[in-house]
Amino acid sequence: MGLSKTERRQRIKRRIRKVSFGTAARPRLSVFRSNKEIYAQVIDDNNGVTLASASSRDKELDKAKGTKTEIAGLVGKAIAEKAKKAGIETVAFDRGGCLYHGRVKSLAEGAREAGLKF
Repeated sequence: MGLSKTERRQRIKRRIRKVSFGTAARPRLSVFRSNKEIYAQVIDDNNGVTLASASSRDKELDKAKGTKTEIAGLVGKAIAEKAKKAGIETVAFDRGGCLYHGRVKSLAEGAREAGLKF
């Protein structure tokens, strides 16, 4: 019997997190994708602190119209702007066990367009 979808995702997530670690100089951009929403956080793992966060449920993005992929791109731009305000230029991208495709890819491209480097 094979792994379930969630078990497979958790295994991939552990494998990514072994090598992806956020420091104060280069924090980790963590992405969580649910069925309806998408969330992004910039995390300093040394101190266990979230430096910036954005999601599709934020007030300025809640009224945005479009597909879930287009909204994910807007979330990427929002997290990049908040990270820039906090003085963060480069991050380590953590896709959270999801494939780099669709909404996760759109969020990453939106963050890159807004000037975040990873």
